[in-house]
Amino acid sequence: MGPRPRPVRRGETLARVRTLIREADPEVVEEVKWRKPSNAMRGVPVWEHDGIICTGETYKAVVKLTFAKGASLKDPSKLFNSSLEGNTRRAIDFAEGAKINEKALKALIRAAVTLNEAKGKAKR
Repeated sequence: MGPRPRPVRRGETLARVRTLIREADPEVVEEVKWRKPSNAMRGVPVWEHDGIICTGETYKAVVKLTFAKGASLKDPSKLFNSSLEGNTRRAIDFAEGAKINEKALKALIRAAVTLNEAKGKAKR
């Protein structure tokens, strides 16, 4: 028998998500916010384009990608699987080693950017 495949770690999952977000929106700005001693990540990565698109957090068993206005986004691929009860946010929990539907995630990122841009224009 050959070597067993190495499981994908949460940090690697978050890194892959980060890459997909940048590919979906090259103009995205990433900042780390909400730094506090009790947060092992020393803050939460936040991706913005005319407002917050989403945040990324690592937990014991998942990487959680929370979309600030997720309830307003169409999700034909049914990526949202967490925080479904609220009126505003929606989240995707990626379990360690889970395969990411990259095409659907990029479409969701672009939809979030389009929504932010539309709301920004309406305010002006």
